[in-house]
Amino acid sequence: MAEQAYWQSTHRRFIMNAKTLSALCEGNDGAQRCKYEHYAGHSAFSAPGRHSALLDILPSDPAGVARTAQALLIYEHAAEPFYGYKVPEARRGESHIRPMEKMLDALLVLDDRPLSVARPPEKRLVGICRHYMLLSVAILRQHGIPARGRGGFATYFNPGKFEDHWVCEYWKAADGRWALLDSQLDEVFIRKLGIGFDIHDVPRAQFLTASEAWRRCRSGELDPNLFGIEFEKLRGLWFIAGNLIRDLATLNGREVLPWDVWGAQPALNATLSHSELDFFDEVALITADPDADFDAVSQRFSEDNKLRLPQTVFNSLRQRQESVLEG
Repeated sequence: MAEQAYWQSTHRRFIMNAKTLSALCEGNDGAQRCKYEHYAGHSAFSAPGRHSALLDILPSDPAGVARTAQALLIYEHAAEPFYGYKVPEARRGESHIRPMEKMLDALLVLDDRPLSVARPPEKRLVGICRHYMLLSVAILRQHGIPARGRGGFATYFNPGKFEDHWVCEYWKAADGRWALLDSQLDEVFIRKLGIGFDIHDVPRAQFLTASEAWRRCRSGELDPNLFGIEFEKLRGLWFIAGNLIRDLATLNGREVLPWDVWGAQPALNATLSHSELDFFDEVALITADPDADFDAVSQRFSEDNKLRLPQTVFNSLRQRQESVLEG
């Protein structure tokens, strides 16, 4: 019950902040700035809780944030081939931890030194791209820098394919724009994959948000069967639709797991009806530019039962219902 109360309290603050900022900034030259600042506050998922002080001393520049995440996390599916560490079955549950506070709990059990100290592979928290995204978002928000997660598809893991992926989007004040940070791409990933771009400012052509992927597939420009997870043979428009809902949730401070399922998310390999296509067209439209459609992003998510995140979701990997704040 305490966890549920915490979730509800933090959720209310996040939504109230969005509504308050929108009201205060309406008709004001600072409207866009206010909307960016909304993303400088923690969500229930990014909040470090009792570990706040540990994040205060970490670097807040994009390169420093990336180095920190890379020194504390290890990507589950690349742990053995890239780093020589075979993840024990008993530790695979770490990649299912949702809230940052519980991620840090688990990390400090492995190694209780300050978070500024790099861990060897076996002492890093096991996670996937979403965990790198959330840790990056949490550090940036802790330092008052607007940051949010984005769900979509990367071109750089599997040539010719668009692989399911999650990255951090942060406000690059010097340029007056949002930039993409992929902190999963350390020196090992860069070397193995032949990455030639700046991971602290990933080119938009290299990462398509779920909205862009959906709209370009619906227009006939791209083939939806190129989008998904290649090694699981999960591909198609239905997969992109699921990411649309998770990306909308993430924009609303619900940085869920990539395999969490609820509401209108299509079933495995589903063929979408005309009404479903229209529905997801609408979601793709409002998430195409979350700042321009700031109010719609918040309102549609909070008021539509097909989109709003319930207190429990279906973990499709574990095949069970779980609390959204389960660790």
